[in-house]
This record gives sequence, C-alpha cells and structure tokens, in this order.
Amino acid sequence: MVKRKVAALEKVEADLVNLQYKIRRDPKSYAQEFYDQWLAYDAQRQIFISSPSTASGDDIKKFHDLVDLVAHVADLYPDLTAAYPDHLKELLNRHHAILDKELREKVVGSLVLLRRKDVIDSTSLLTTLFPILISTPSKTLRSLLYTKIISDLRESNSKTTNHRLNRTIQTVLHNLVTSDRTSTKGMWATRITRELWRRQIWTDAKPCDVMKEACLSDNEKVVVGGVRFFLGGDKEREELEDDSSDEDVDIKKIKHQSGINKKTKKRAKAVEKAMEKVKRQERKKNAPHPLNFSALHLIHDPQGFAEKLFQKHLQNTKNKFTLENKLLVLQLVTRLVGLHKLTIISLYSWFARYLTPKQANVTSFLASLAQGTHNLVPPDAIEPLVVKIANEFVSEASASEVAAAGINAIREIAIRQPLCMNETLLQDLVMYQRSKDKGVVMAAKGLQSLYREVYPELLQKKYRGKEATMGLRSGEVKQRKFGEEEQGGIEGIELLEKYKEEQKEKKRAENDVEGDEDKDSDDDGFNSDEWEIGSSDSDDSSTGWINVSDSEEDEPAKKRQRTDSEVPDLVDEETAKDAAEATRLSKLATTTILTPADLAKLQELRREAQVDKALGSKSKRQKELIAKHIDEGVTADDIELPAQLGKKSTKEERVALAKEGKPSREEHKSTQAIRKSKKEAEGKSSTNKEKARKKNFLMTIGKARAKNKRSLVETRRTLKAHVARSKSGGRRRNGM
Repeated sequence: MVKRKVAALEKVEADLVNLQYKIRRDPKSYAQEFYDQWLAYDAQRQIFISSPSTASGDDIKKFHDLVDLVAHVADLYPDLTAAYPDHLKELLNRHHAILDKELREKVVGSLVLLRRKDVIDSTSLLTTLFPILISTPSKTLRSLLYTKIISDLRESNSKTTNHRLNRTIQTVLHNLVTSDRTSTKGMWATRITRELWRRQIWTDAKPCDVMKEACLSDNEKVVVGGVRFFLGGDKEREELEDDSSDEDVDIKKIKHQSGINKKTKKRAKAVEKAMEKVKRQERKKNAPHPLNFSALHLIHDPQGFAEKLFQKHLQNTKNKFTLENKLLVLQLVTRLVGLHKLTIISLYSWFARYLTPKQANVTSFLASLAQGTHNLVPPDAIEPLVVKIANEFVSEASASEVAAAGINAIREIAIRQPLCMNETLLQDLVMYQRSKDKGVVMAAKGLQSLYREVYPELLQKKYRGKEATMGLRSGEVKQRKFGEEEQGGIEGIELLEKYKEEQKEKKRAENDVEGDEDKDSDDDGFNSDEWEIGSSDSDDSSTGWINVSDSEEDEPAKKRQRTDSEVPDLVDEETAKDAAEATRLSKLATTTILTPADLAKLQELRREAQVDKALGSKSKRQKELIAKHIDEGVTADDIELPAQLGKKSTKEERVALAKEGKPSREEHKSTQAIRKSKKEAEGKSSTNKEKARKKNFLMTIGKARAKNKRSLVETRRTLKAHVARSKSGGRRRNGM
C-alpha cells in the first residue's frame, strides 16, 4: 500500500515537471492545463492557510510540487498569477514556525525565483524575509534567510550600485539597532553589514554609522560584533581581494641591486621578500575602488564616538563585560585616539590601575596605551605612566621577559610622543643593554636607537652615535616642540630632486669637456662666457621665437649657495640654522611643473627606496618610526617580541627542529636520496644540470673543443643569441 502511494506521488511529480517543460515551450497551447493546476494549487493553499498542522504528508508533497510549478511559469501568465507572491508572503508570515521544513524552504526559494524573474522587486523580497530572520526560532531557517538576503543584495548591486535599495536596507538595520539596545536582534544587523562590507558591496559611511550604533548598544554580543567590525573589517576585505593581479614591477632591476654584492641564499631570500612587499604595497595603492576608505576613517565625529564608547563601556563601574571584551573596546578607543589624534585626558589616568605585571593580559593593555598615544597628547599625561611602567616592570629583580616587555612598551610609547621621557629615566633604561639576557639587551638598544633619531639631546654623548652627534652640530637634527607638525609635501620629491641634480652635473661636466676642446681653436680674444646670454638673445630675436623650457637645464648657472661652513662668523647661530633649513627643503615642487616623465621617474625612485628599506639599507627613519602602526595598530605580540627572540629554545625544541623534514631512524638514506624521493613525491623530474652530469664524457668532448676554438666574434654572436632566447622564454618560447 505504501509503495503504491509513493509510486503515485512520483508519477504526479513527473507529470508536473513534464507539464512545466511543455508550458515553457508553448504557453498559449497549455493555458488550460495550467489553469487546472492553478485551481488545484489554490484549493491546497486554503487548507494550509487555515490549519497547516493538520495536513497529511501526501498533501504537503502535492502542495510542494504545485508551488514549484507555479513559481517557474508565473512570468508567462502574469494576469492569472498576479496574487501568487502575496499568497507566499502570507503563508510564510503566518505559519513559518509550524510549516514543514521542506515546504518552508520551497516557499522561500519560490520567492527568490520570482525576484530573479523580476516578478517582484528586491525591496518586496527583503522586507518579507528580514522580519522572519529576526523572529524565527529555527536555526536552519535563519541560515537560509541570511544566505538569501546576502545573495539578493549582491545580485542587485552586481551591474551598478542600487543606491535606493541600499539606503532602504541600511535604514532598516539602523532602526533595528537603535530601537531596542538591550535586545540581541542587533546581531543580525552587524552580521549583514560586516558581510556586505567585506564583499565591497557597501563602501560608504552609512554602514559605518550602523556599526557605530551597534558599538554603543547595551547588549554585549552586539557591542562585540560592532567593535570587531572596526578592528578587523578592513583586513577581511583586503584578504578577499584577488591577489593574482601582478603589477608592472621591474624585477630584473630589483635583483640587480643586490647582485652587485656577493650572491648568497640569504641575500636572494631578502630580495624576494622585498619584491613581495613592494608588490603588496602597489596592489593597495591601485585598489579597484578609488574611494575604498577604511571604516575608521569614515566615522562621523570620531571624538564624540570615542568619548561615548570610553565612558559607557570602560569608565562605567556597573558594566559587566568580560575582560576579553573590555580589551576589544579598549583597542577600538585607542585606535581612534591614535588614528584621528583625539584628546581624551581621562583615558590615560584610567590606565594606571592596570599597568602591573600581575594584571591578566597586561601586554594587551600596554599595546593599547602605546597605540592611544600621539604627538598631540600632553607629555604631562603620559610621563607618569612611563615612570610607573619603568618602576613596575624594569628592575634588577624582575624576570627577563617582564623587563623586556616593559622597555619595549616604553619604546612604543616614545615613538609617538618622544617628550614623555626625562633624561634620568632614559639613561637608566639605556644602561640595561649591559644585561645578560638577550631580550632585555635588544629592547634597551631599540630604545637607544629610537632616541638617536628623534631626541639625541637626552642621551649622553657616548650613547648618541656618530650620525646623531654630527646632526646636532650641523643643525640637521632639530628637536620638535610640543604640538609642532612637519611640513607637508610630495612623497619622495627629494629623491627626484637629487636625481635631477645628478643629471645636471653630468651634463655640465660633458659641456665643460667639450668647451675645453673647442677653446683653443675658437678663441677670438673675447671671453665667450660674457657674450653667451647676449648671443642667445640675438638668435632668439632674429627668429622671432622665445625658447621656454620647463626644466632648469637651459637656465643660466646660478650662484652657488654657501654651505654652513662658509657662513661668516658675523652671522649669528639662528640665521645659520634658518639657512640650513631652507637649503634642506625641496624647491622642486614649487618652482617646476612635473611632466608625466617626471612622475614616472618619481614612482620608480620611490619603489627603489622601498626596496632599499626592505633590504635593510641605511636611511633616515624618523618619519617611519613615528608613523609606525598608524594603520595596523599595536598588538600584544609587538610588546612581547624582544622577550620571545631573546628566549633560548629548549633541547626538545632544538631536536624537533633538527628532525623536521628528515626521515626516521629506520630509513638510512643519504641527503641526495632524500631530495630525489622528495622530488618524485612532488611529481618533479631531474634538472638539466643533473642530466648533464650523468652524460658520457665522449658525448660532451666535441662541444668542449668547439667552444675553445671559437673566435671572439662567434662567442659574441652566441651570447647575444642566448640572451635573446632567454627573453623569449627559451627554445620553446614559453615567454611569448
């Protein structure tokens, strides 16, 4: 009996599928058949609207198939099926909690199908699904609705940005968060906003306002969702981007920079790492969306937002958040303070109770304090915290890890506000480079190197170093006062100016050599230099044209400016410093129009400077040190790094590292055999060099003799052919 029922239901399903196929081929011929099925659907719908729980399994299966049929052909009979979307919405809104699981999924899928066929619009679909997503107790239905909502928003914004739909949904999410701040319903607003931000469907300030309200909610889960969005949403978006797009980077030129010195594996790895770093920076600069700002930059009124966040979740003693979630809120507050250079004086006094080695997750508190410091914070507010860190963490009785973390935390704070340190404390901390622990030594030397760059006057003369001492004497190293900002300009313009000066010097030297050769033959008794301007003027006036050049090469040679050593003794010290500062500042951007060729050269020089920096070349690092972690922030790992590097590994760790990648003791193999088996496992064959070594000597002796007999012309021709073949991808032309 049961088999007969199953067979009958399968036959009905097959008939409906066959009818659907026929209707789509010829709607007019099968209009009557569809009308009969529509009546059957409407009769079944009345049953499910009144009491869906009393329907039998056969009725559910039959209604499921009828809903599927009507959904697929509703666009072919618009007059008859005009009320069909409203039927599905009514059924879903009334009985989504008690409907059969498969039937419920079919109703949701039918609504999405009608949206794809443009029978209903996205606003109608989303306003139907969103209230059910918030209220339904079914976990599977929530997952299904969330997936359908994200998918529909992606489809609606695939070709062009649907601003009207986006504004409608963003307003709904904003109202959902602000209507009831104690409810967990705001979690769905944070999830949807974060996913659409990650997929770069929403990139403006409106979703940031939604997440801003979520951060100010009273529900802990909603607050954590909003805080995690600001702390990690941009990183998730970058990870989702396609990394396969390679920029036009001159790889050979970069390799040539390191090929001048001795070639080693370490050097090659450093070059490869530098090239990857440059490529990542180029990809970030050439992002697909020109207005793809960070979420932290799109916050309206960051000062007010940071103050409310700090007062509501950190200063409030009635707040019952866990320590982990409090640290997340603290990281967001300090990131806002450091990024936008905000002023919240009470924040620094709040830190005082947590700066002790016994505090749980103390390195996270130290990292938050460092990233919440900037050059506009009054030194009086920071100096007591620096002194407390030094007293609590850095002493002879402290463990080496604690001392290293304390000195490194002070260094991270001093990077952003060098005026927080006094001379006595700095000298005491620098003396810890005589410690026996490697981590403490590294941290103390790092602090000393920092102050050599930013404030060498605080160091004793023997600790300043050669460059800092010479900079103080010449006036190049100038201590900034509190609140003083560096003058803006074009990044890397000094590199272009230096390059142009070198080119001018080369051209001048070539002209001098040519002038000396022609002087003896063309000397007519007059000084040709005195007549140079007059002759050029007469030539120009005879032709009626005036030569105008955007470069400075055609201008007459200016008087050479006197250096600091040539300033007379009568000039006072302040005037000498002003002259040195004026000489240092670049005048290229204000006196010359940069051509496209200049801009291309400027980009190339920037890239070379980045590679030099990545390879560890010596350069002025003051700007980079002060601006460190502005975008990424400081983490607990940055504070713990010296202690981890200075920590000695145990014997077990060293043995495990030595055994890594090697076979067990039972397999006695040579190194060559291990490499061969590894290649075979990866599906690789031997190289051409390995094959050449195994070749019979009599097979190679002829080629060796022919090489010895070649003339210089033949050798040159062979090498040129080899270079051309290499550029085109070898003999098989794989590079074409």
